[in-house]
Amino acid sequence: MTTADASATPSRPPFGRALCAMITPFTQAGSLDLDGAQRLAARLVDEGCDGLVLSGTTGESPTTTDTEKSDLIRAVREAVDERASIVAGVGTFDTRHTVELALAAEKAGADGLLVVSPYYSRPPQDAVEAHFREIADAAGLPIALYDIPGRTGTRIEPETLIRLAEHPRIVAVKDCSYDFLGAQKVLGRTELAFYAGCDEHNLALYAVGGAGYVSTVANVIPRHLRSVLDAFDAGDTAGAARLQQRATPLIESMMSAGLPGAVTAKAVLGELGLPAGPVRAPLRPAGREAVDGLLTAYEAVTAD
Repeated sequence: MTTADASATPSRPPFGRALCAMITPFTQAGSLDLDGAQRLAARLVDEGCDGLVLSGTTGESPTTTDTEKSDLIRAVREAVDERASIVAGVGTFDTRHTVELALAAEKAGADGLLVVSPYYSRPPQDAVEAHFREIADAAGLPIALYDIPGRTGTRIEPETLIRLAEHPRIVAVKDCSYDFLGAQKVLGRTELAFYAGCDEHNLALYAVGGAGYVSTVANVIPRHLRSVLDAFDAGDTAGAARLQQRATPLIESMMSAGLPGAVTAKAVLGELGLPAGPVRAPLRPAGREAVDGLLTAYEAVTAD
């Protein structure tokens, strides 16, 4: 619900503060590794994540089947029980299919839904708004809208977000818009919980009233990223800034060096002996030079 004085209080985190956009582990043969997913999910929660986003971009959702998506939710729910929220990525470019995935995710045990703006067809804003409203009307779970125009080709404009905030089940935004002014505008006029979807913005968005983050880099340094928020909450803003800056080279290596986050996260996890497995085509694994660079950046963050 919109409110004139929403900026007076920080946005409430409906799914937690420290969310990991979890990779989807596969076996070496390429099938879904549910045992690996359970072990990874439990580790992430043990290391400070209070929410897990499944079947998002980092989870390679375009290459997993509807059945695999539901199986993944059930397996992770069993592994983490109620220790963390589970937000299921269900967004597609087809409204009808998205509704079907939303209902299946609810049945499988998800706590919330992540719904990306329709991609490829590039609908105008009135159609984008109608798409989200139809899904929110059909689903029984709270929804986070996923604004990532660099991938979808379609922005969820701030005015559209402000109107959508009136829907009782639309409660959050995963923000990858790179429009920091637009994000603050929506924060000031609604009660939507804004989650940074780009790791370099984790602290900056939190500092202006954001709810936390949905992080790809948290797959490999969950405790460190959580410590940034903890330091800020404790009033140690300078310490929070130092911790964020310490992670910056790894964030750049994983997210801005030419390889998708699913590829880089799986590369690091594999080198650490943690569940990951291969990526599915059309993605390809990182080469040795890239892996070595990622490990160097990782070790710089985690060294005592």
